[in-house]
Amino acid sequence: MSFTDRYRTTADLPGTIPVFPLAGAILLPRGQLPLNIFEPRYLKMIDDAIRGDRIVGMVQPDGDEAILASQIDGRKPPLCATGCAGRVTSFAETGDGRMVITLTGICRFVLGPELPAMTPYRQFEVDWDAFADDLTPGHGQDEVSRERLLEILKEYLDTHGLQADWRAIKLSSNETLVNSLCTISPYGPREKQALLEAKTLEDRNQMLIALTEQALRELSPGDATVQ
Repeated sequence: MSFTDRYRTTADLPGTIPVFPLAGAILLPRGQLPLNIFEPRYLKMIDDAIRGDRIVGMVQPDGDEAILASQIDGRKPPLCATGCAGRVTSFAETGDGRMVITLTGICRFVLGPELPAMTPYRQFEVDWDAFADDLTPGHGQDEVSRERLLEILKEYLDTHGLQADWRAIKLSSNETLVNSLCTISPYGPREKQALLEAKTLEDRNQMLIALTEQALRELSPGDATVQ
């Protein structure tokens, strides 16, 4: 049984969670997101999560001004309405006071009201119901256009002179492949948020393909062989 198999219905998930706002980073169901935690407020959040249910919500600041405000003076930025919760499945403390953790995605959520919490980090009520299918491993993966995704991935890697572990890719399920590529994709916060909010796995796959095709066109308008 995997770490996230214990969450079978939305009733197994908490009604309130701590959130970690981070631009350009998304977590997806059963995907993994490594994080290097060094700010005191988020070190406290992870400490509390480890002592509790180990659940943390990843969410992006909403808009460039919000991101800038949070970076400059620590103001609370407005947040995107949709995020994804993960379970802390590994953690290690470093000699310089940081914490290196891995979050494994559980389910997306819609933010509700913010709690008037006394903690240095933010906490919100959340609604899971719109994304209940996230709790079913592999939901919708039979509809994924895997061949086209692999074609565009190979073209992108070849164009940038990059290598991939094709054996591991071949063994990956459609869900793992699509969500992993979305998580590590080089696209900006708005594009990452759109990938997160995609209704189905195939919707996310098609969006990732389109973003990659566009990136190739912009890189080499006369040479990219995009179908």
